[in-house]
Amino acid sequence: MPNKNEPLLLRPSGKDYIWGGSRLNDEFEKNIDLTPLAETWECSTHPDGPSYVVGGAFDGQELAEVLKTHPEYLGERHKGENTLPILIKFIDAKKDLSVQVHPTDAYAQEHEDGQLGKTEMWYVLDCVPGAYLYYGFTHEISKEEFAERIKNNTLTEVLNAVPVHKGDCFFIPSGTLHAICQGIVVAEVQQNSNVTYRVYDYGRVGADGKPRALHIEKALDVTLRTPPQKQDFGGHLAQCEYFTVDVKNGDFNGTADEKSFVSLLITDGAGTLTCGGETVSVQKGESYFLPANSGHYTVQGNCQPLVTRV
Repeated sequence: MPNKNEPLLLRPSGKDYIWGGSRLNDEFEKNIDLTPLAETWECSTHPDGPSYVVGGAFDGQELAEVLKTHPEYLGERHKGENTLPILIKFIDAKKDLSVQVHPTDAYAQEHEDGQLGKTEMWYVLDCVPGAYLYYGFTHEISKEEFAERIKNNTLTEVLNAVPVHKGDCFFIPSGTLHAICQGIVVAEVQQNSNVTYRVYDYGRVGADGKPRALHIEKALDVTLRTPPQKQDFGGHLAQCEYFTVDVKNGDFNGTADEKSFVSLLITDGAGTLTCGGETVSVQKGESYFLPANSGHYTVQGNCQPLVTRV
């Protein structure tokens, strides 16, 4: 019988998107045979990139299968469901990502076969000197100007280019035009969705030698053509209806109560995790799922976990 208080170590799926690098293998010890390795889906039940349990009673099973058998692991806030409401990734952008946007839940459910929209957040783990990303617009523009600038390749002239530093956090509500640019490594927490509308892709071709698909009409429908709004998350890295994210450094205590599971993504360092009478060693790059109602847990050592609840 599985111990419901036992933290589940997860093994990710990887993605070899053309803009990726090698840092997730080199520095986060992913050992995934993909070149480049752009993303690892660390806590996921999405069919496009599932996570798998390592060790214990569920060894080798997809997290999705575990949650179908034990939906109570999600917690009371998602009672009656059996898939994760969120998806957590590491992203290594060796090159610029496309300028893109994600739809709201309502738009995605109508136009994308009932899928969820995508609100997300990024926590910057490292970046090269002078790194920046695109985050909304510098000023409000009309839909007509937006369409014209896409057509004549001048869109970046009105995008809000923000300098990036290690430890920065960006909250990206659905509808926000954005792009992670080269030389940035982030942890991403997002809704459980893989719906992206590319607006501008620098004229690149994919692995098949053809230009990567753009999704202009849908992007025109959903994009907020305004500067990003300042957010106050009350001491959290990010907080919204979909997730609450905090970063911890060194020793701390927490609780996986009856309301929500807890995701611990170890972004740096090493230490130990104690939960339900079990103590395990943790290190940079690892992802742990603590089922709802696991109770009190303790992290000790010189490590930095990203802590996510729903």
